Amino acid sequence: MSAIPQRARADAPAGVHPGSVRAWRAAVRPGTLLAALSPVLVATALSFSRAGAVDLVAAALVLGAALLMQITTNLQNDVGYTVRRGEAGGTRTGLARATANGWLSVRQVRAGIVFIAIVAVGLGCVLVAYRGWPVLLIGIASLAAALAYMGGPRPIAYSPFGELTVFVFFGPTAVMGTEWVLTGVIGAAGLFASLSIGALAAAALAVNNHRDIEHDRSVGRRTFAVIAGKGGSRRLYGTLLLGSFLLIPVMSVWVRSPSLLLPLLLAPTAVRLLRDFANCPPGVAYNAILFRTFRLELWFALLLSAGALLASKPV
Repeated sequence: MSAIPQRARADAPAGVHPGSVRAWRAAVRPGTLLAALSPVLVATALSFSRAGAVDLVAAALVLGAALLMQITTNLQNDVGYTVRRGEAGGTRTGLARATANGWLSVRQVRAGIVFIAIVAVGLGCVLVAYRGWPVLLIGIASLAAALAYMGGPRPIAYSPFGELTVFVFFGPTAVMGTEWVLTGVIGAAGLFASLSIGALAAAALAVNNHRDIEHDRSVGRRTFAVIAGKGGSRRLYGTLLLGSFLLIPVMSVWVRSPSLLLPLLLAPTAVRLLRDFANCPPGVAYNAILFRTFRLELWFALLLSAGALLASKPV
């Protein structure tokens, strides 16, 4: 199957030529890669705080693998949604999909997935040399989750476990896995940081699913938003967003490091974001909320990393 043409989105970018760089950008969605960057950034800073140095080659390999996993997820999401005819009816208000608009064929994107997966496995094999076979297990689990998100007979994206999956793999797995690769241990700060970063990553998906709740219901997707309704979806977003900040003072007290309180400077931004989410009109306006959530996660990670580097003792 090389292509499954569907109705082009009315708000799709104009002038995207089939097979072009812009077409691949639409499939890769570079704006979402902040979710892969943030946990590695935090874990690297925590590792430097503890060890006084960090292996930049290992950190770069971990970051590369994390980005490739995110790209694999995005490509699989694009092609899987098209194959399942998720654009049926033309009522979805999310970002335009390359395969659904005919910019890339299903065969092209699947070939891209295979290529990226091979490169990711290659990076994983190098990382095994640093910390042994447990790294391979983490890599296999991450790749399986990336492919299963919109692939297989029962995709994660069609279940209420999407936010949980993102929380696990972009929080505890990414942060603590990176810290373990770089130092061989996982500290208390790493645990708390992983929960906060994972919650923010899951909050971004919660926006995505809340935005498309009516369309997802019409095509048979049973996301958390579809099952819990708009009220439950709003509460989930609020819990994830504010919960990430509530963990910060607990972490600071636990490891006795006041500098780790720096992310609380973003609390007013989070409150405004939560207010705007609650008052956002239906449709494409949620896309702005989505990318504001990604940016909040990145700034949160930057301030948390700065706090770790400014700590008067290892965290």
